[in-house]
Amino acid sequence: MRSNNPVFARQADFAPQRSTYAPSYQGSGFDPYAAPPQSDRMTMDDVITRTGLTLGIVLLAGAAAWLLVPGVLAMPVSIASALAALVCAFMVVGRRGVRPGAVVAYAILEGLFIGIFSKLMETLFPGIVVQAVIATFVVAGLTLLAYRHFDLRRRVNKIRRGVFIATGAMAIVFLGNLVLALFGVDTGLRSVGPDAGGLAVIVTLIAAVLATLNLLVDFGAVEEGIRNGAPAEQSWVAAFGLTVSMVWLYTELLRILSFFRQN
Repeated sequence: MRSNNPVFARQADFAPQRSTYAPSYQGSGFDPYAAPPQSDRMTMDDVITRTGLTLGIVLLAGAAAWLLVPGVLAMPVSIASALAALVCAFMVVGRRGVRPGAVVAYAILEGLFIGIFSKLMETLFPGIVVQAVIATFVVAGLTLLAYRHFDLRRRVNKIRRGVFIATGAMAIVFLGNLVLALFGVDTGLRSVGPDAGGLAVIVTLIAAVLATLNLLVDFGAVEEGIRNGAPAEQSWVAAFGLTVSMVWLYTELLRILSFFRQN
């Protein structure tokens, strides 16, 4: 099963593989019943540790942006950090192999953007950030619980292509909206608050569902990578993919909560 997340899709270790191990009859002491030699393999603990680290970096960078970036620089810093984070994401996705430095750089840059965006939302709707953080981890936890408890691996494999297409389409819509916004055109597509139009509400709800489905498929990709005996360094790739989905889910939940708040 390949994840719809391009981070996992680019890595062969996260796809099903047939065992190609065959004993090599070398040396007089060869034991045909001995276990094959083992090297460092990715484990769930590795993935959890790296994911916790990247999310922690996002949190620290976000806190720094919240406290240190003055209001007059908020907009240029948020735009610059978002674009730079996108470049780092392409560096991780577009190349085979592991780039821990690019993963850390992405976490820092994404944290700067999230910190500024969160501060703006907190200013408009006090208390909303804590609610969004809690909601993000609750949704992620329930998604993982559902995946493990109901053994959704086969079902996830059936929907992954549709989720991939829908996610790509949504990314194009977001990118087009950003370009229009840079030229002063407000489509209302990403409006927040109780006065947001119906289009913004619908798009945000769809985006939140897609972010959750991305997490669901990514859990399956991580499980497949562990089953395939992926190298331990691939835990950085898994952590990056999960962090991308978690950050996306957080921003959409933040917007959803704003629809039920008063200015």
